[in-house]
Amino acid sequence: MIINTGQRTDIPAFYAEWLANRLREGFVCVRNPYNPSQVSRYCLDPSVVDVIGFCTKNPAPMFPYIELLKEYGQYWFVTITPYGRDIEPNVPDKHRLLEDFKRLSETVGIDAVGWRYDPIFLSERYSMEYHLRAFGQIASALEGYTKTAVISFIDLYPKVRRNFPEAAEVTKEQRLSLGKAMIEIASSHGMTVKPCAEGDELAAYGADCGGCMRIRDYERAIGKRLNAPKKKGARAECACYLSCDIGAYNTCRHLCRYCYANAEPAKVLAQSRLHDPKSPFLIGGYMEGDKIHDVPQRSWIDEQIDMEMESINT
Repeated sequence: MIINTGQRTDIPAFYAEWLANRLREGFVCVRNPYNPSQVSRYCLDPSVVDVIGFCTKNPAPMFPYIELLKEYGQYWFVTITPYGRDIEPNVPDKHRLLEDFKRLSETVGIDAVGWRYDPIFLSERYSMEYHLRAFGQIASALEGYTKTAVISFIDLYPKVRRNFPEAAEVTKEQRLSLGKAMIEIASSHGMTVKPCAEGDELAAYGADCGGCMRIRDYERAIGKRLNAPKKKGARAECACYLSCDIGAYNTCRHLCRYCYANAEPAKVLAQSRLHDPKSPFLIGGYMEGDKIHDVPQRSWIDEQIDMEMESINT
């Protein structure tokens, strides 16, 4: 099966020690965000966890624990954008992130790490010209370290509107112009652009619009076929295979203004103070009335198919 870590928070950036403890102890507890008394308990043994999926703006805090991950398949997305601290107040220096990305790629392999440049929004400072220049500089720096560049344009969810009221939708004309240019830039550096939940409007220009975190992406990363149960994407427009996320909302201390997973910063900071790296839960611990469900798990690896003999490029 696949365990995900990045839909609700940034575990490598802020909770690496906790994850390391969970891997050592072999299980993790996750509260249902909409019914907190319902708790899912996952076994983290590599005999049943085929892949761990990461999405982070800072992989470096996980480096001291990278040996603990060697028994697991891995797929990493690292987000590197050109925004300053006016938008991403607690994201590390981007030049350092580029070096950390390279180190990660050298550790897990080029097929197990992708670059995310998202969300894209436009303003007087962050103009189309600014984005194209920055995208080109980052793509050049990451050439040979990834084959994937994921882009998406800002979605104005209620939390985003509250924390970033001046943000505006990117028009279709702007999306097509930026997308076409980014596809050309990425291609020149050996990367395929994958739009995230943007439909197929960029397919005509060479984008892979089939989803950015699909089963075949996990398969390429681990070099094995997965007989995964069919599952719908997280949203109607999302084709990604996302499930079993062990994070918690309102816990990412990057405090990016465009974040859909955080409410106001005060709540994030309050939640973060409840974190105990030794707890089975990311936030807090067991509570009276908890109904704990041990999630049925099995390996999805198909041992009968040799990936070396079968093309996975389709």
